[in-house]
Amino acid sequence: MTVANVLLSGIVGSTAYGLAHEGSDVDRLGVFAAPTVRLHGLHAPRESHVTRAPDRTLHEAAKWCRLALGGNPTAMELVWLPDELYEVRTPLGDELIGIRTAFLSAKRVRDAYLGYATQQFRRLQNRADASPGTRRRTAKHARHLKRLCHQGLELYATGRLTLRVENPQEYRDFGDRVAADSQAALPLLRAFEAAFDDTPTVLPDRPDEAPVEAWLRRVRAHFCTCTAEQAA
Repeated sequence: MTVANVLLSGIVGSTAYGLAHEGSDVDRLGVFAAPTVRLHGLHAPRESHVTRAPDRTLHEAAKWCRLALGGNPTAMELVWLPDELYEVRTPLGDELIGIRTAFLSAKRVRDAYLGYATQQFRRLQNRADASPGTRRRTAKHARHLKRLCHQGLELYATGRLTLRVENPQEYRDFGDRVAADSQAALPLLRAFEAAFDDTPTVLPDRPDEAPVEAWLRRVRAHFCTCTAEQAA
């Protein structure tokens, strides 16, 4: 799949968290800009392009901004990657990284990260199959539950997001315990719910949409002139 006008793209997921193992998929996430003229036609351009093998998701600039403003943890990863994990960085992509804190707000971060972690827990509870494949998936979801809780609380408390986990083996051990008994994840989830209640936040009540809007307008201005083939 070839997508034009990629502004920012990098390796996310388990590789970024330090939880990848032999055979792990390499996940890529990016932002692209649709030619501005295509936004004014009868049919809107696609907002996302997703492929498997290789695993890559590209969101159109406006869609990515909406996801990030909502606190979406997966979208948020893209602007907090270590430098070495970026594969495409354009000036507009660097500008997006530069305004990453504008997307943050206390309630949306809390709701998104705890909400995703709770979804992971429900998946664990609903698995009755004890096959090796199911146990591996259960362990993976448990690791991500723990990661979401830790990263969400860090973002809520400090306004910064560290993607690489501090002790990968601790996460693997937790995943193994939960694979044996899904209820083993509940105390951790409840502990982080309480931690969010007890932790002061540096985040504002609402995201700062002005710099986001200004960035998106710069993107539209940059891609407002295109060839007839791009407009088609």
